[in-house]
Amino acid sequence: MSQIKNDLENITSLADAVAKWCSDFQRELPTRPVAVLGNPQPPQAQLQQQGLGAEQAFAQFVAQIAPSLSGSAGPRYLGFVTGGVTPAAMLADWLVSATDQNVMVPGDSISSAVEQQTIEWLLQLFALPENFTGTLTTGATSANILGLLCARQHCGDQQGVDIARDGIGDAKIDVFSACPHASSKKAMAFIGLGRDSIITVPCLAESEAMDVPALKSLLAASNSPGKVVIASAGTVTGTDFDDLQQIAQLCKEYQAWLHVDAAFGLFSRLLTGQLSLTAGIEHADSITCDGHKWLNVPYDCGMFFTKHPETLQQVCSVSAPYLDISNALPAYMDRSIENSRRFRALPVWLTLKAYGLEGYRNIVTDNCDQAAALANWLEQSADYELLTPCRLNVVVFKPNNRQRDIKKLLTSLNQSGQVYLTPGMWNGQQAIRAAFSNWRTSMQDVEIVCQLLAEKVAE
Repeated sequence: MSQIKNDLENITSLADAVAKWCSDFQRELPTRPVAVLGNPQPPQAQLQQQGLGAEQAFAQFVAQIAPSLSGSAGPRYLGFVTGGVTPAAMLADWLVSATDQNVMVPGDSISSAVEQQTIEWLLQLFALPENFTGTLTTGATSANILGLLCARQHCGDQQGVDIARDGIGDAKIDVFSACPHASSKKAMAFIGLGRDSIITVPCLAESEAMDVPALKSLLAASNSPGKVVIASAGTVTGTDFDDLQQIAQLCKEYQAWLHVDAAFGLFSRLLTGQLSLTAGIEHADSITCDGHKWLNVPYDCGMFFTKHPETLQQVCSVSAPYLDISNALPAYMDRSIENSRRFRALPVWLTLKAYGLEGYRNIVTDNCDQAAALANWLEQSADYELLTPCRLNVVVFKPNNRQRDIKKLLTSLNQSGQVYLTPGMWNGQQAIRAAFSNWRTSMQDVEIVCQLLAEKVAE
């Protein structure tokens, strides 16, 4: 019997061993080193002529790879904006691999209908109007690419050019943004407009939010028939929100496509009394959000919402005889970058089914309370300075003694294994940034972080 057939014969015991390891890993996350620094490497080895079989290969994973994995799914990984994974989402991800569905075209399974229902549930979760639809992507980067591809197509249509079909040609497109995320610049490079061609709109004083009168002046001065505005709902450092209500009015006046990057800021709509932060987002043409942030589903999962599915189809649709399957459901390959698509809707579907709107409202509320608690401690500390008020889930700070090296302090904090933080910039100053977006994080974790901050700055 071949090794692969032997593994299939023993799949139950193999799966039990992997499930036990995964369960142990999840239980150990609160005490596991949050980060493993020093660029660990697997043992050097050539590809073997004969395979070891799954059991021995898994044993080598446990011995050689697992000890150097970070605890990024745990409660004190506060770098970037990194969620964990809910139990339901983790179990669903196993099902995704076991069933190995290709959510490309409908007709051979329920998977496309599940993605459609999942998108409908997400629109309800975020209280977005029913005239939006969307697709699940690999992350916010690919969602931003889709948004700017649709914007580019819209601008071409305004000039009588089908850019997706014929190329950009002589079409003229101006893109405006105040504080674009790196993924939007990456998207600009991918779609042929150039990462450095974004027209910078000034920010409000002491803020990353867009200066709307300045945007109006720039739109009025633009001679380009095609205009795109990239707005932010929760900037990456200051967690600032652009005034989407006023920006949407300007976009309507100047016939500009409005794309809102709300990678994690869209979740503010779950907070009681905080809908005003994203007021006007219902007028956007397209919206980006991230699932592997505050939704706490496994990488990779992003969300793209738009009111213009026909434009999305123009951008993404391809035709081939073997893909011609008549069905009332959309072919999601025609609404996304990939043709072959993982069944990433299932972890979202299962976690929403398991915990509901209230479960996610509690996660977001708790994380914001934890961020506020850290910000309050920093404000009262003689050793640290809070650089900007904590508005949501991100805390930006620095040691208040200029002689202290922020990079060395950050390295020392992260080497402790008890927390992981990332650097940032605020008003030209180097800063340390803590972002709360994991369902596991508790106030006890905040206390551990505060104690560590006090110890390390004293050193």
